[in-house]
Amino acid sequence: MLSKLLEHKVRIIITIFIVMCFGLIRTFESQLFYDPFLDYFESNFKNWPFPPFDVFKLFCGLFFRYFLNTILSLILIYTLFRDREILKFSTFLYVFFLALLLMLFFVILNYFPNGNWLLFYVRRFIIQPIFVLLFIPAFYYQQVNFKK
Repeated sequence: MLSKLLEHKVRIIITIFIVMCFGLIRTFESQLFYDPFLDYFESNFKNWPFPPFDVFKLFCGLFFRYFLNTILSLILIYTLFRDREILKFSTFLYVFFLALLLMLFFVILNYFPNGNWLLFYVRRFIIQPIFVLLFIPAFYYQQVNFKK
């Protein structure tokens, strides 16, 4: 087992570095991104109206955060699987989900003033690297099944 670890030491180092980058993005989120919903969702938001926000700045902040998480996620996926087809498919999925989630986010903001919990979860998928946690086991399962 030790020989396998040494054989893949570069992959392990890159993986640890990327996970640390995810942690840094989370740690410095309030300094890096405009997001008035950070404080809103940390409070008792169930019966509160949405906070005031600048639409353009909010869009840019969410997009930038999703972009950073996507780049790190794609590097991680490529590092783990070394497969360009998986990388292309992952890129397609990330772009698709970006369009879908941003559209949902702004629809909820504009047309569902009581959709606090719905907005909370849609926003969570935009700002956190949740997709990589779903994609890695799925691609691993797919690779294992193709080898059989």
